Amino acid sequence: MVIKMYLRLRDIREDNDLTQAEISKAVNITQRAYSYYERGEHIIPPEILCRLAEYYHTSVDYLLGRTDCIKPYPKK
Repeated sequence: MVIKMYLRLRDIREDNDLTQAEISKAVNITQRAYSYYERGEHIIPPEILCRLAEYYHTSVDYLLGRTDCIKPYPKK
């Protein structure tokens, strides 16, 4: 599951025709930090996972590979 998460991060970024620099700027981290996360070299902090999920309009569970449903959870 862990490897799936890193592949999913890269795939969702590429599916949206975005660069690592664009994503890192959108979630307010350095491109280098994002690159480490995408390659699985550093653990992604929950705060960053939440920002990425919001940016992509999906759920953290989707990014983590816990579900294949890309739609975000409904807000209460």
